[in-house]
Amino acid sequence: MNQKPDFSKNANMATTAPAFLSVWDMHSYYGESYIVQGVSFNVHEGEILALLGRNGAGKTSTLRSIARLDDPEVRHGEIWLDHQPLHNKTSYEAAAAGLGLVPEDRRIIPGLTVEENLQLAQIAPPIGWSLERIYELFPRLGERRKQEGVTLSGGEQQMLAIARALARDIKVLLLDEPYEGLAPVIVDEIEKTLIHVKQQGMTTIIVEQNAVRALELADRAIILDTGSIVFDGTASEVLENTQLREEYLAI
Repeated sequence: MNQKPDFSKNANMATTAPAFLSVWDMHSYYGESYIVQGVSFNVHEGEILALLGRNGAGKTSTLRSIARLDDPEVRHGEIWLDHQPLHNKTSYEAAAAGLGLVPEDRRIIPGLTVEENLQLAQIAPPIGWSLERIYELFPRLGERRKQEGVTLSGGEQQMLAIARALARDIKVLLLDEPYEGLAPVIVDEIEKTLIHVKQQGMTTIIVEQNAVRALELADRAIILDTGSIVFDGTASEVLENTQLREEYLAI
């Protein structure tokens, strides 16, 4: 039986800092297919959490459920962000509350330049992430600001997708397979960016098949298996536990 996590303290962390994002006993379905089966966890402000597991374990479904997308359907559970409930919100309201989902397909808008993609997302006036600050973080985007977004390379499109999320002055960055199809040198660049935004206080959840790279970046890791959590602890614990990696991550 799931026990509701203490919103003021994450039992898995050696700290009394308040949880920033809290998910409690979340159950999600695609039609009658039971995908996310009672998932509960806390994330602290400024943490990077790696959400890992084999294909079909429920990682992306968990991320989409937190973002309050219509598919999958969350039929039970609670989601709290900065002490505000999200489980009774639409995806639009959850985004307005501070969730920024970067989907695997990036969804760069055709016909718009890099800058227009950013301006479309940016709140007015920007509070934390002005275009100037975004271009400092992503110099390549600054160089290509007048180029149509969909003509960028795969790595540059991923940078644009992350930058577009930041432009909304989000509180939590949700990344679905950000390294997919990218060369290692581009992954290095994106990781440096994620470390930088973490240093600015950004909270991040990353779903990634390249588990080793995600674990090297993350503070904590959750491993899912058939829609349930089988491990919640530090990323270093997973890196050091050969049996855990082989059984649930095949690495």
